[in-house]
Amino acid sequence: MTTTRFAPSPTGYIHVGNLRTALMNYLIARKAGGTFILRIDDTDPERSKEEYVDAIKEDLEWLGLHWDRVERQSTRLDRYADAADRLREMGRFYEAFETPTELDLKRKKQLNMGKPPVYDRAALSLSDDEKAALRTERGDGVWRFLLDHERIEWADGILGDVSIDAASVSDPVLIRGDGQVLYTLASVVDDTEMGVTDVVRGSDHVTNTATQIQIMSALGQSHPRFAHHSLLTGPQGEALSKRLGTLALRDLREQGVQPMALLSLMARLGSSDPVELRGEMAELVDGFDVARFGAAPTKFDVADLFPLTAHYLQNLDYAAVADQIAGLGVPDALREPFWLMARDNITTLADLEQWWVLCRDGAEPLVDDDDAEFVQQAMELLPDMPFDADTWGNWTAAVKGATGRKGRGLFMPLRKALTGQERGPEMAALMPLLQKIRATG
Repeated sequence: MTTTRFAPSPTGYIHVGNLRTALMNYLIARKAGGTFILRIDDTDPERSKEEYVDAIKEDLEWLGLHWDRVERQSTRLDRYADAADRLREMGRFYEAFETPTELDLKRKKQLNMGKPPVYDRAALSLSDDEKAALRTERGDGVWRFLLDHERIEWADGILGDVSIDAASVSDPVLIRGDGQVLYTLASVVDDTEMGVTDVVRGSDHVTNTATQIQIMSALGQSHPRFAHHSLLTGPQGEALSKRLGTLALRDLREQGVQPMALLSLMARLGSSDPVELRGEMAELVDGFDVARFGAAPTKFDVADLFPLTAHYLQNLDYAAVADQIAGLGVPDALREPFWLMARDNITTLADLEQWWVLCRDGAEPLVDDDDAEFVQQAMELLPDMPFDADTWGNWTAAVKGATGRKGRGLFMPLRKALTGQERGPEMAALMPLLQKIRATG
């Protein structure tokens, strides 16, 4: 059975970069009728916060990305310890004691000599007495996985055939000196023991994937199918890394972005398929193919979400927004006509309020000096309230007959006088909703 996972660390809120990974793994699982696991990577006790675990779940539920089960790494520390012991027994795990400063000096020396800045494995030559002395002086060391210096190859679902020379990669640290298990080991154990068949993640994990494939092999396990999607940039190609904090999903939700607008964009962004607004998740599932995505950096512009949101709202039936409109205080009899009037003239649902304020309180008239006399004459011909669906047509016909004006010269000054705006809904639909008209002079 196809099994995928989304594995966020609960150290902050989910942003658009995380979402891309979550959505691709979710769509693969759903298209295959498989399992989607939410795995909370909370091995860092200092930075992991329960409030972020709750926020991650809330954001995924808002988007409709429903998981089949939740796993937490903090409950699986014994499994990682067991894997570490097995690696020690087979001579693939060793303790190293260099300080960050010493490692930095080594890297600089290697670079100056024209060599790749990889760990030199000096710790392998330490005697037991030397290790004991270093522990006394510095405390426990880190534990590194001993890579076989051979080429690591796999068929990537997006990048194609990938081949990495393990000699160009440092032996990865899997356990810190304070005993914290790091992502590389924990993820290997989880992916194999949970039966994960497909892993989609960012292209910044390619080297990580190479080392994990070797670790899985050392533990006697086959590796999942890997696919590495491109990284997002800003609209001008700039790095998004410093801006991701402002692109948290909860911030986008607060701005009024609709889930299907966000999902429709992220399900196609960076692929060979055009972005098309979808009305429901099943359409995204049916149309998804990870092989159609490219490796080039992908531009993301938050502004693209708002036309998609507006388009999504335009297609909603009244029932979908009934509670929102009731919350504005719109009288029951006017709620559905109000929605039908306003929906083509909003970007987000928050924009509904300004239209109800206009209907309830009237608008400050906008009258050009050249039109003042004409508007005054027209207002004298305006019938008494309440208005109905025929009021606009009957009124403009009467004004045309009395003044001789027609076309834009007739309609625009009247719209501006009643709404204070040059653009907006069809006046025939708006006028029956008006509760008040403000004086023009």
